[in-house]
Amino acid sequence: MDQFQSFCDQLNRRQFIKRASIGLGVAALGGSAKPLVASVQPGLHHPAKAKRVIFLFMAGAPSQLDLFDYKPDLEKLHGQELPKEISNGQRVTTMTRGKKQEICASIFKFAPQGKSGLMMSELLPHLSKHADDICMIKSTHTEAINHDPAKTFFCTGSEMPGRASMGSWLSYGLGSLNRDLPNFVILSSAFWSGKTNVQALYSRLWGTGFLPGKHQGIAFQSVGDPVLFLSNPKGVDRKARNKMLDFVGKINAEQKLVTGDPEIQTSIAQQEMAFRMQASVPELTDLSQESEATLNLYGPEVSQSGSFARNCLLARRMAERDVRFVQLFHRGWDHHRQLPLHMRGQANDVDQPISGLLTDLKQRGLLDDTLVVFAGEFGRTTYAQNLTVGDRENYGRDHHPSCFTTWMAGGGIKGGISYGETDDFCYNVARDPVHVRDLHATMFHQLGIDHNKLIFPHQGLDQKLTGVEPAHVVKDIIA
Repeated sequence: MDQFQSFCDQLNRRQFIKRASIGLGVAALGGSAKPLVASVQPGLHHPAKAKRVIFLFMAGAPSQLDLFDYKPDLEKLHGQELPKEISNGQRVTTMTRGKKQEICASIFKFAPQGKSGLMMSELLPHLSKHADDICMIKSTHTEAINHDPAKTFFCTGSEMPGRASMGSWLSYGLGSLNRDLPNFVILSSAFWSGKTNVQALYSRLWGTGFLPGKHQGIAFQSVGDPVLFLSNPKGVDRKARNKMLDFVGKINAEQKLVTGDPEIQTSIAQQEMAFRMQASVPELTDLSQESEATLNLYGPEVSQSGSFARNCLLARRMAERDVRFVQLFHRGWDHHRQLPLHMRGQANDVDQPISGLLTDLKQRGLLDDTLVVFAGEFGRTTYAQNLTVGDRENYGRDHHPSCFTTWMAGGGIKGGISYGETDDFCYNVARDPVHVRDLHATMFHQLGIDHNKLIFPHQGLDQKLTGVEPAHVVKDIIA
């Protein structure tokens, strides 16, 4: 510590001014250069109906046919080949290319729920109680047919890596509501070993791409410290940590004057945030003050670190503390075989926790200005994989980007409605198509952002989340 103090003392006022003068010359030379700033400055473009987002991402793509999109007439067609005029030469994966496309009706029962009468699967008894809060979008569609590009597209607006993620765009566009917590948090649930086809998650799904690094999503850990290196090393107390941070901040500030690198300011801000998080994150993740009634809302797994139930409760606590964007990843929805078995397990994982989240937000008056979104990267086919007509427990479904179901609740969205329709085979959009880009545009609209105005210049193009293709706000679902 004596050497550390001596080094601090060397950074006196005279030396700092002497070194900083170099940076002033650099700044003067660069004064005539055009600054690299967004063509349209961040901020609200119109009054917002939502302040924050909780995005529930079901990685692997859940089957809309077995959860949300009721097609009773398929029972009569079970085992028959999908008509060519319906498939119409659409792209399929290599797993079913050249094979028979035999129609497979869901084995699960559906029933109307709530005053609205939304049809929902028996797999979701808890979520069904919130039918009147939910806007079900049955006509969602995308282009990507494989998991990695489809997930990347849903999270960043592009199938190619390197673009800024949804949460990063919102952090950049709207700024922070809580200086002591990250603006964008990722909660990835642990999974039991029986799950199959569990694809990896990559940091690019919550990365900043070309945006300043301070808008990066922070992935909370399910084991140990919620955030890496949150605890001080042995022998370092909070006072010493603060002293080191002040010293490093001075060094970084001097370097920024010399180089003009804007990412140095990002580093300074993130180091200061990390110091504040040492106090705020343990308080955030401490559930000891939650009542037994609240814990029971989320189900028995709420006490298990890394469970989806616990992450849903943490998401509510983050909403209370005005974290701008919370994204929960739940994996294991890629059901190419034994779909009924695996769907029961997956639905059991998420049904009560999501219901508990909606109930909890509503009871605390947070649902009105919190937009909750549920989605996977694409849908599943009406035709089966590994289908034995007489054995209804062993079918699977392949990837299907042409139509699938997503839903929204809260945040100024109409509840108790179904928007868009698929054809009788749940293979094509029949009415009111909603592209993933339209979903992005609608989310941003609810937060007070015009998706065409929140842009950032990069590689000669004004970049935006919705890209260069047309995207539309789905106005019919807005309350």
